[in-house]
Amino acid sequence: MRWCLFIVVLFYCSLSHAQDTTRTLSESEFLNIVRAYHPMVKQASLMVERAQADLTASRAGFDPAFYVASDRKTFDGKNYYNYVNPELKIPTWFGVEVKAGLENNSGSFTDPSLSLGKSSYLGVSVPVGKNLLMDKRRAALQQAKIFREQSKVEQSLAINDLLIDAVDTYWQWVQAYEVYLVLNETVRVNEERLKFVKTGWRQGERPALDTTEVLAQLQSFQIARNDAWLRWRNGALELSNYLWLANDSPYYLPETVLPDPGWKRYDVNNASLPLLDELLAMARNLHPKLSSYNYKLQILDVEKRLKFQNLLPTVDFRYNILNTDYNVFKNGSWAYYQNNYKFGFDIGMPLRLSQGRGEYRAAKIKIQETELDLSMTRLSIQNKVKAYFNDLANLQQQVRLAEASLDNYQRLFRGEDIRFKYGESTLFIINSRENKVLESRQKLIELRTKFMKSMQAVIWSTGQLR
Repeated sequence: MRWCLFIVVLFYCSLSHAQDTTRTLSESEFLNIVRAYHPMVKQASLMVERAQADLTASRAGFDPAFYVASDRKTFDGKNYYNYVNPELKIPTWFGVEVKAGLENNSGSFTDPSLSLGKSSYLGVSVPVGKNLLMDKRRAALQQAKIFREQSKVEQSLAINDLLIDAVDTYWQWVQAYEVYLVLNETVRVNEERLKFVKTGWRQGERPALDTTEVLAQLQSFQIARNDAWLRWRNGALELSNYLWLANDSPYYLPETVLPDPGWKRYDVNNASLPLLDELLAMARNLHPKLSSYNYKLQILDVEKRLKFQNLLPTVDFRYNILNTDYNVFKNGSWAYYQNNYKFGFDIGMPLRLSQGRGEYRAAKIKIQETELDLSMTRLSIQNKVKAYFNDLANLQQQVRLAEASLDNYQRLFRGEDIRFKYGESTLFIINSRENKVLESRQKLIELRTKFMKSMQAVIWSTGQLR
């Protein structure tokens, strides 16, 4: 990773200090720049950070809380009441809430249910029906943890899609540049031919009409070259959409930066293709989109268990031990606490359970819908992997045929060119041969760049291009 970042820094430094010098940009260097600086990559990282922040916020339901309740009334010189009640509440994961507090109550008109003077208490609140196994606090925390893991695979999915778009743009840029080079070379060859024909015309060996035919061919190639140059430069602008600097400012690719020619040495004919079964297994087990669906099912399962609680009766028990001092355990014994306690319970249940039955059924339906979506997505991904693999294998065969075809057309053109120089052929035939060579060269460039792009597309279809 450090080596990759070094390449990125070196690339930008070279562009900044040597704009007048031709530089090259390979696919790997380009993708390293995209991974390091593209705003969408940074946004994907922020998505993970936001999920972590949400997880931290969801832990608030289990934070201990300290409260102080105080109320006092004095009127016409009389102390009606004075209440001071600091209290500490400690929620636990199992739904049990521990509560401890102090009381200091005084006054002539205090609530008869309150104890005058100083007292203390320690107690628990326990749900034994609804909310025993799951409640909103636990559900929110569990879902936040799952969301955090889901955000990581969503990050991978976003980067995977970004990189395949970048790869497609890169090879379109390379293709446009290679076509421009071919047409530039073709223009040069035709310029030499025009000089040759003009010399023959001046010497009376060729008719003047031949110069017009050569010039027309040359001009058509010049037009095509200009169009190719325009596609190449517009391709550079498209490529610049993926090039950003470390300070989040865009970078515009200058004309002095050219595609790395090293890709031409790649032997497409003898390239070993990945195994289809391994690709399918990789997609089935590691594709971030499928992982995201699995996390979604986990979130919905938590929601279903929470909704099931609405089908249970509410049975909440509360028990506090009491003491007449600020130390709840002072001078305490079992016999003492048998006579100094506060106990209560709440029991309730809707008679028809309409809300509980409806929400629980809806939660189960959501899971069924998501499972169907998962099945369709899994099939779609498997078929996509197969399609891209077939495309890759077919492109390899197409490149072989295109290379053989080009070789044959070049032989015909070279032979016809020799005959033309000795006056045994016509411009019409040699122009026809040359057009076929040019068409074949452009087709081969298209197929080879498609093959290079398809190599990455197969990896993208498995979700591992990142």
